[in-house]
Amino acid sequence: MKTEELKIKYPSGFELAVHMTKEEMEHHIRLMAALKMFELGKVSSGKAAQLAGMSRVEFLETCGRYRVSAFNYPPEEVEREIRKDLETTKKLGG
Repeated sequence: MKTEELKIKYPSGFELAVHMTKEEMEHHIRLMAALKMFELGKVSSGKAAQLAGMSRVEFLETCGRYRVSAFNYPPEEVEREIRKDLETTKKLGG
């Protein structure tokens, strides 16, 4: 996979203020960006996982730890999906 680089400026010593090494801080910033973009519906869970440097399953588990819903559906779409699931369940059961 081809990658790009993004540089950001931050105050000197910031990594010390957040009690992280530069590498830990970089990973954390990438994760936070991935979580927020996913939460806002800007990227899929797969793309967010790539940005965070983890598998999709790991990313979705991480969503739970940070209280980011893994289900980014508008309310009307959730209702439609639930109705479809209920219809499928009825067909399978009877």
